[in-house]
Amino acid sequence: MKAKSFISEFKDFITRGNVMDMAVGVLIGGAFSSIVTSLTDDIISPILGLFGGVNFDMLHLNILGEVTLNYGKFLTAVVNFLLMAVIIFLMLKVLHTLQAKATQLTGLKEEEKEAAPTTKTCPYCQMEIPIKAVRCGHCTSKLEVETKTEIDTVAMD
Repeated sequence: MKAKSFISEFKDFITRGNVMDMAVGVLIGGAFSSIVTSLTDDIISPILGLFGGVNFDMLHLNILGEVTLNYGKFLTAVVNFLLMAVIIFLMLKVLHTLQAKATQLTGLKEEEKEAAPTTKTCPYCQMEIPIKAVRCGHCTSKLEVETKTEIDTVAMD
């Protein structure tokens, strides 16, 4: 019985939309990573090699005979990371700019949305009281009970 419960919970978890979106994101990220690696290894490193006379991948340091430190490959990995970070930053910046323009065009800015009033003025003492009050807390006058449609009209204005 517990095994079926575990399996059904796992099935619900795995078929949720956000898990599927995450899996697609990981796959696209892996493909994007290979593109950036190819850009660095096949285009940028050889061009930089023209100026420096050496390909970064070939840079290494021999230590104690057969032990080598391949610091050129590490430098290439750092360049890959920096390129990927810059490209992702630029993509997010463009997306945020487009989103801000779309929000501006539709007029749905959060600052422009007005909240419904929560207070009203007592007609006798002119003090501010809660909108649902039936008696003024300042002058203790009994207030007229407003109908729901009047309150809704005030809230929509």
